[in-house]
Amino acid sequence: MYRYFIPRQYVKEVFDITPESLKEKGVLGIITDLDNTLVEWDRPEATPRLIEWLKSMKEAGIQVVIVSNNNELRVKSFADPLGIPFIHQARKPMGKAFRKALKIMSVKREQVVVIGDQMLTDIFGGNRNKLHTILVLPVAQSDGFFTRFNRMVERRIMKRLKEKGQLMWEEEN
Repeated sequence: MYRYFIPRQYVKEVFDITPESLKEKGVLGIITDLDNTLVEWDRPEATPRLIEWLKSMKEAGIQVVIVSNNNELRVKSFADPLGIPFIHQARKPMGKAFRKALKIMSVKREQVVVIGDQMLTDIFGGNRNKLHTILVLPVAQSDGFFTRFNRMVERRIMKRLKEKGQLMWEEEN
């Protein structure tokens, strides 16, 4: 059961993921979380650096779909100005939103990475759907109510995985 919580890859931030590194792996699509993965959970719009990162992915032929458990207003107001398709109220880690994102991009599972900051939603959901998962450190030090609960559970899972020698990841910045 714990294996589903282990990401295939770890990076400090999304900017450590380059189009070149993805293309080398045959990646044509990114399913990414929004809050505390791309921007702080309370930031309404993309930063200039994130806009450049998204542009570099598009220029490399890599599609991006935002899959968020947040509400439509939050996700739409962030994604629409960027021209990025999105799925709101995704109910991650359930598989339906991941499958829908694959369909939106018309790509195979092997050609997709899932990027997220939460083991309980992004990593667990991506792994259960046989997708390559990448865990990033949360962008912000604060979280919304439900995420605070998830982080508490994640710390216990991380501790257990570290004790078993299955996780070599530090949550601190």
